[in-house]
Amino acid sequence: MTPTRDEIVAAIKQKLDETNAMLDEFEKKAAKTSGEAQAKYEEQLAKLREQSESVQAKMKELADAGDEAWKGMAAEAEKLRDAFIHSFNYFKSQL
Repeated sequence: MTPTRDEIVAAIKQKLDETNAMLDEFEKKAAKTSGEAQAKYEEQLAKLREQSESVQAKMKELADAGDEAWKGMAAEAEKLRDAFIHSFNYFKSQL
């Protein structure tokens, strides 16, 4: 069975919320570092926040889309989410 628009938006939102909560924790840890390490963390965190905002915008666009348009947008929104999660996991592995 094909997921509905609401199910897709809810799944994207759930994963985004989980990842953003982890980003908040990493920002707290980054604040405790200093020098070059802190600058590097802050740079990466800023990029991740930017990606998060892109996913949020696409998710809202998907939720607001008409019945015909949302199906094509769903794949794009999921790709943005997956790219954000991948970037986050890469960042996490570098800590």
